[in-house]
Amino acid sequence: MAQLYHFSLFKSSLLILIALTCVSGKRFRTAKLGARNRFMPTTVRTKSTKNSEVYDVYNYTQTLDHFNFKAESYTTFQQRYVINSKYWGGPTKNSPIFLYAGEESEIMGDVLYIGFVPVLASRFNALLVYIEHRYYGTSMPFGSKDEAYKNTNTLGFFTSEQALADYAELIVDVKKNMSAENCPVIAIGASYGGMLASWFRLKYPHIVYGALASSSPILYFLGLTPENAYDVVVSKDFNSTSTNCYNTIRESWFEIDRVALQPDGLSYLSQMFNTCL
Repeated sequence: MAQLYHFSLFKSSLLILIALTCVSGKRFRTAKLGARNRFMPTTVRTKSTKNSEVYDVYNYTQTLDHFNFKAESYTTFQQRYVINSKYWGGPTKNSPIFLYAGEESEIMGDVLYIGFVPVLASRFNALLVYIEHRYYGTSMPFGSKDEAYKNTNTLGFFTSEQALADYAELIVDVKKNMSAENCPVIAIGASYGGMLASWFRLKYPHIVYGALASSSPILYFLGLTPENAYDVVVSKDFNSTSTNCYNTIRESWFEIDRVALQPDGLSYLSQMFNTCL
């Protein structure tokens, strides 16, 4: 919920971000996009409505491995993506395309419940394209989750780098099929999806014109930022809203630590908070 709250705070920042994201992608390894023609006609197309929005759901025949040339690299899987063209001004006006970078969940949750994105599209007459992250939802390599998560060999293709290459290949294909080659693409995401959106702009600047990342720890890695950075930010948020609430929550951690040190304390806490079902 926090990411959705922060998402709404960034509406006025979109045009600024577009202008500020002019960076070079030369230091990044580029996927073998366009190595061969892998486009296949739509195999799934359904419509659903919620809050007067209409969505088309498609599958794209996606490449398993974008960076190597082994025999298994050319294995394919069906990647789900969703298009909302309700607000789009069309290719003749070079209206923008907002690409929502799917994160660690099935994509329909984002489509149906993140209301900020359609609002943004209505303001800028944009086409909305939501892409499901590989290994989530129905975008499952090797035919099923059991097979995809089976071992390190099948999970070896489960990387952010491969996911970004998925997005690059798919959005290029969508633009081609909709005669929208000249329409600028803005990547949008929240949390991990926001990290992907920003990295997408950095790595594929020839495909993505700008990026909007909400509640996204883009540089939150060991050695780059303080390990307690998240705790400091969250504590500051609570304290600025209610000092009493902040102090109460802070004191609760000390109480939890005290109980945990007692005999069977961890079991007691587990039962109290129902952490083990």
